[in-house]
Amino acid sequence: MRDHGGNLDTAMARWGGGPGEWIDLSTGINSSPYPLPEFDDRAWTDLPMRSDTALLRETACMAYGCVAGVLPVAGAQAAIQMIPVSCKPGLVRVLGPTYNEHAASFARSGWTVETVERPTALTGADAAVVVNPNNPDGRILAPDQLRAIAAQVGLLVVDESFADARPDISLAREIPDNTLVLRSFGKFYGLAGLRLGFVLGSAARLAALAELAGPWPVSGIAIRVGQAALADGAWRKATAARLARDAGRLDDLAKTGGWEVVGGTELFRLYRVPDAGDAQLQLASERVWSRTFPYSKDWLRLGVPGPNHWPRVETALL
Repeated sequence: MRDHGGNLDTAMARWGGGPGEWIDLSTGINSSPYPLPEFDDRAWTDLPMRSDTALLRETACMAYGCVAGVLPVAGAQAAIQMIPVSCKPGLVRVLGPTYNEHAASFARSGWTVETVERPTALTGADAAVVVNPNNPDGRILAPDQLRAIAAQVGLLVVDESFADARPDISLAREIPDNTLVLRSFGKFYGLAGLRLGFVLGSAARLAALAELAGPWPVSGIAIRVGQAALADGAWRKATAARLARDAGRLDDLAKTGGWEVVGGTELFRLYRVPDAGDAQLQLASERVWSRTFPYSKDWLRLGVPGPNHWPRVETALL
């Protein structure tokens, strides 16, 4: 099993309590989700119509400022698993350390996988993967840098799952023909259980993925909620501003506790601590769950707390 955040079962098995007793900051999911809109019974009872999906695509295109095609999928994870299958296997280079499902999905599909630490090392690969901003350290490559990489590889996959609060860094406005851009809906909108995401790119590349996704790639409920949320520009702008403020507040709190800020995004922060296991235990004593990494003994990641979380988080940190 690959290591992931959101494994609250592990915390409960060791320290007890139910899901409602824990503050799960092991993921980068917004703790203040978009308010669910009302929808009619058809969203539950009927198969989604093509017009429903078309409206969702149009709304996503406007929300992301996309000039290419848009394919709705059952979460960015679905795209991560389909992309390696849609191409002839070869050499893929992943800019790391990063979200581990990219390398795993390519390897499972017969690709030779190399993890590299510098963007220039991606050159010459049949496929390259860049998570932007990166998970877990928040590293950012500018759109011009990404387009330069695209010109040096066969296929470029840019995972923008944490880019909603930073539209300035998105590649959506000018996507090279050999590039696919992934967007997650559930993280920024705090509705990860909805399982909705998007792939942005050329019509030809999206057609290959659409064949793999099947005729109804997302549910009627996901279509209704996604369309309403993505159309709500005021909520998106206010939420991005709040998350930026709260990320700064969490950094200040962590530094007061003697932790070093490594980086992160508006949805999660990464810290260097004396011992990640000890720090996770300290937080778990107050039933605050955090994310550690098997490849680092001193990195600990925390999602940005929701409005009602701060008292317990402050107690746990200090």
